[in-house]
Amino acid sequence: MIKDSEKHIHPVTRLIREISSIFIELGFEVAQGPEMEDEYYNFDALNVPQDHPARDMQDTFWLEPKNLKKLLRTQTSDVQIRYMKENKPPIAIIVPGRVFRNEATDATHDAQFNQMEGLMIGKDISVAHLKTVLEAFLKKLFGEDVTIRLRPGYFPFVEPGVEIDMICFKCNGKGCPACSHNGWIEILGAGMVHPKVLNNVGIDSREWQGFAFGLGIDRIVMLKYGIDDIRLMYAGDLKFNQQF
Repeated sequence: MIKDSEKHIHPVTRLIREISSIFIELGFEVAQGPEMEDEYYNFDALNVPQDHPARDMQDTFWLEPKNLKKLLRTQTSDVQIRYMKENKPPIAIIVPGRVFRNEATDATHDAQFNQMEGLMIGKDISVAHLKTVLEAFLKKLFGEDVTIRLRPGYFPFVEPGVEIDMICFKCNGKGCPACSHNGWIEILGAGMVHPKVLNNVGIDSREWQGFAFGLGIDRIVMLKYGIDDIRLMYAGDLKFNQQF
């Protein structure tokens, strides 16, 4: 039950707090980092060099003068790099925060949005650990009857990479507008941390392994609360907030 003191909290803030609480229970710490970032942390150290085609997947806000290689971060993975350079494994962190993409705004896209990424580094970490942790998280967030599946996916900083789908919580797999009538919702991207990423931050990939994952907070808010236009969440309309 929502306490009176928690009424009318913005749904994005509410979900970030709820997800953070779940991961803290699972043994993770919350890490933060700068929104104005260096090219090295946002791309290079994440196995995305200048000539890598993955850079074309992210329309970046570069800051002038561009020769300083400063940008508005396109993902919160930059904090994972910063944390690994400053802390020795084992590591278990989540990173909530705003990210920025230079793209047109419409009902499902905005130039700024919220992500949460996570990282676990240890010895003998495998895809089985990844699946177990993320399944436990999704069950706590959406209910114990959650069913998930893993599909191959591509992200330059993990190998192998997976997309994680869950049975639609609106229709229980029968098909509805929330899941585009196919019964499944793509909810997370994840994978085993690429050895090059570990070596880039001074962690010996022969001794340590890990997994990383990322989810779009705004997208889950829209699904969970039936919001059909992302722009409503950033319009500053108090009437919108008072619905939650």
